[in-house]
Amino acid sequence: MRTATVLIAVALLATAGCSGRSGSETESPSSGDKVVADFGDLAGVCGEGDASGSPTQGVTDSEITAGVFTDVGYSKNPEFVDAATVFTSWCNAAGGINGRTITTEIHDSKVMAVRQKMVEACRTDFALVGGGAGLDGLGVKERLECTLPDFPAQISQQPNLGTDLQVIASQSTYAHYDPYNASRQWLTKEAYPESAGAIGIINGDSPVTKVLGDKAVESLNAMGAKVVYNQLYPVGGVTDWTPYAQAIKNSGVRGLIFIGEDGPLAKLEEKLTSMDYKLDWIDPTNNAFRPDYIELLGRSASFQNNIVDLGGVVPPQLAGESPAVQQLQKLYEQYAPDAVISLPAIRAFSAWLLFAKAASACGSELTRTCVVDTAKKETEWTGGGLHSPNDLAAEDPAPNCFNVMQATPEGWTAPEFGANEGLFRCGTPPYRYTGDYGEPMTLADVGKTMADVE
Repeated sequence: MRTATVLIAVALLATAGCSGRSGSETESPSSGDKVVADFGDLAGVCGEGDASGSPTQGVTDSEITAGVFTDVGYSKNPEFVDAATVFTSWCNAAGGINGRTITTEIHDSKVMAVRQKMVEACRTDFALVGGGAGLDGLGVKERLECTLPDFPAQISQQPNLGTDLQVIASQSTYAHYDPYNASRQWLTKEAYPESAGAIGIINGDSPVTKVLGDKAVESLNAMGAKVVYNQLYPVGGVTDWTPYAQAIKNSGVRGLIFIGEDGPLAKLEEKLTSMDYKLDWIDPTNNAFRPDYIELLGRSASFQNNIVDLGGVVPPQLAGESPAVQQLQKLYEQYAPDAVISLPAIRAFSAWLLFAKAASACGSELTRTCVVDTAKKETEWTGGGLHSPNDLAAEDPAPNCFNVMQATPEGWTAPEFGANEGLFRCGTPPYRYTGDYGEPMTLADVGKTMADVE
């Protein structure tokens, strides 16, 4: 859901080398400082070695070329570029992947140029790692035709979700399952049961995002909740949110799901607050999970109740309970001190870790088939402790764990939500969609098989 804005618009270590931890260390070529090549509970993610040969495109004796998709030219949000910079700087300082340096090709699709940038990536890259684009479905055909593996930070469109040659390290969306089923069951059945009969949805009037609203309605109905207000708003902008706020109040909405940009939502909440109409909860989706959203809310941060589902990712606010997030913060301080560690950035870092671990295991025979097959052997992947476990071997994975954060005037805090596995609540039976929302593309769709993958 983090990409809804674009879609609607068109360690056991807190610092490297401390606390006596055992692990792989090499001399940084630039400073001579010791660099720990472990991350969280992952040992030897990167390091020196004697890998050699050029078994496939993008791999040489000395380098591995990885592509990073981003819409930074439109969104001005460099989170995927920053994550790539931090990971590759740290990994290369530790010796790279078996001695091969990681180089990156940044593919800025600026929303609409996905297909063009994918064609470029097909000419140079070994794999795509740690990126994402709002209209990522536009480049799937080209990616599969050139058999380019994808380790994305996030997926936006159904045609790109669960495709062949794709390994999602930290799942936030699912091909056939509702990612918000567990948290919304908690909201409507435990935390605020009176809201179950009065759910409202506001969604951007875009073909790309309408499907998200349709999925939400189906899932809510299946869990016994009732949608009493379901409205689209023009993607070009709303000059006055008063009619929407009045309609929400007149409909008696108690729980509101907003699919779109967080700026307009803050304006809507201001109207609701000025009417002295307080909902039981508002789900702005994790689009809004940023420090500046609290500022956007203003007085509504204390009057309204904004709760976001983080999908099992440990937020930076809880770094004190996660050595892996502490280590991530230290790496950002070292290699990208002005960057923000966003939710997608954490997912991107997990993708980089998975890619590096799998590539390291392939050694000199680093082929696309090897890196994909090796990554898919991970059945409890947590990115070293950055998020809840994901079974990457599952052909059609379903969500298992969630965690939520609540907006307050003091910032984002963790409410009580029944966590039963560390920071997460796991085990709620998933909801599988019955509606036809499209299927992911396969190699067979472009006339290819795994035998064509080098």
